Amino acid sequence: MRKFGLIGYPLSHSFSQGFFTEKFLQENITDAVYQNYPIEDITSCKLLWAENAELQGLNVTIPHKKSVIPFLDKPSSVVQAIQACNCIRKFNGSYYGYNTDVIGFEKSLLPFLKPHHTKALVLGTGGASAAVVWVLNKLNIKYLIVSRTISDNTVNYQQLTKDIVGEYPLIINTSPVGMYPNLDQAPQIPYEAINHKHHLYDLIYNPAETEFLKKGAAKGASTQNGLAMLHIQAEESWKIWNAPTPIFQ
Repeated sequence: MRKFGLIGYPLSHSFSQGFFTEKFLQENITDAVYQNYPIEDITSCKLLWAENAELQGLNVTIPHKKSVIPFLDKPSSVVQAIQACNCIRKFNGSYYGYNTDVIGFEKSLLPFLKPHHTKALVLGTGGASAAVVWVLNKLNIKYLIVSRTISDNTVNYQQLTKDIVGEYPLIINTSPVGMYPNLDQAPQIPYEAINHKHHLYDLIYNPAETEFLKKGAAKGASTQNGLAMLHIQAEESWKIWNAPTPIFQ
């Protein structure tokens, strides 16, 4: 029996196990199982592989997308560029690292993009943020990263003005703020500056409509959550794990 799974901590918010279990049932895939592996310390991933000889692939989620990279033998060019990995394949004793978030984000965003969406605010600085920024660069969309702290290439939430929000009609939340069970939370931005030209994308999928998206919709903005992105990146992971030889990204 081939094993696949998800590492991260905590995993109560994850959809991956349910997605792949349903996929295996619908497609009559009887030689594979998908399990959650909640590991708080990334060094435990070595032991996980050692104790599960049939484990062929892992998805990686918060908080390990960056910290897992030193454990990879062959990170893809995208992983090296953005320093975030969310998919691992074991092949001939080597560990190949990929980022399927970039594919999921790009494919899910494109149907919502309009000609005036030329500038984006990216809320958060984690592994998902890195994937979003990589795609924005590819699409020639200028961006400003918003963090809780100030650095050379970010601004903090206190610095966000109505004028800035008005200037950036695409706003992408890559942070966990508003994720279940913290349903009443939302990134602290001046929502009063949002209008019908804005598009708000929350990478969170649980709940389906976060407080961030509710506030945007109330101002006339178009909105989307992260569920489509998750479905796309999950299918990309399955392709990677089942390719005859490792895919180069």
